Amino acid sequence: VSDLDTFSEKVLEMGEELSSDHPGAKDPVYRRRRLEIVQMAKTYRTGQPLPRIEYTEQERDTWRQVYTRLREMYPKYACREFLHVFPLLEQNCGYGPDDIPQIEDISKFLKDCTGFTLRPVMGLLTPRDFLNSLAFRVFHSTQYIRHHSDPYYTPEPDCCHELLGHVPLFADPNFAELAQEIGLASLGASDDDIEKLATIFWFTAEFGLCREGADVRAYGAGLLSSFGELEYALTEKPEHRSFDPSHASTQKYPITEYQPIYFVADSFRDATSKLREFNSTMRRPFQVRYNPYTQSVEVLDSKDKVQHFARSIRNEMQLLASALEQI
Repeated sequence: VSDLDTFSEKVLEMGEELSSDHPGAKDPVYRRRRLEIVQMAKTYRTGQPLPRIEYTEQERDTWRQVYTRLREMYPKYACREFLHVFPLLEQNCGYGPDDIPQIEDISKFLKDCTGFTLRPVMGLLTPRDFLNSLAFRVFHSTQYIRHHSDPYYTPEPDCCHELLGHVPLFADPNFAELAQEIGLASLGASDDDIEKLATIFWFTAEFGLCREGADVRAYGAGLLSSFGELEYALTEKPEHRSFDPSHASTQKYPITEYQPIYFVADSFRDATSKLREFNSTMRRPFQVRYNPYTQSVEVLDSKDKVQHFARSIRNEMQLLASALEQI
């Protein structure tokens, strides 16, 4: 997992550099503040405490506006797993309208729940680097916040998007497994397959919908951190398609407007099962497995490694059989 340190300066855009149409592009105070926060992410290394940001009153006020409005919408639109976790984040991680929670506290909570952890990032990573990190159950999170002039809009991921949209479901075991499955498939994948996996991530973790009985609810972070699109996605205006990785992986999508198509999963487990079937069709000359004890990925490229893996599975199966006999 320490290999992820090499990603610290490999960002595509944003971070300390802002595009000309960014709301904060002409605000020197905002730009200096961004640079200060980005530098903390740039110098962070695995094993260090995650940077704690002393947010300003203006930053907390921006967070308050976003948090309050989204919190009111979640009961109507968010999936049950999200609604289960969110109060736990309020109880354990400082979530609330009055202050921006710290990623160190959140990361410890996630690790206790599913083994996922957070690490700071300067800006947008390449799709390969971002997906690779998910294989290690690591999610890169920005710590800066959108410009105060327009709290309901951001052209990039910020801490509102990360902490309100993404974080809650990383505490859910079934979603965590789905996210890691995308990451594991990305290791050693061709550029074409990386593009397909990034598109699957887009239509699941970013803009995914799921069925709950006769209803459809949102679980994608791009929806759960956007007031307008969260409501729009669950109307009859866009097209809803059943989640199929082979179709989702090649579906074109807009970035700067609401999605015309959303994919609806029957459940996180079903989506993971379909994703594994899809991943088995990818041309990769080796298989990998994640070792949670060492937080490393093992390449199963020799007879000894496969035999060791088989023994560990056999031991787990014996434990499972013993437990079932005692129930």
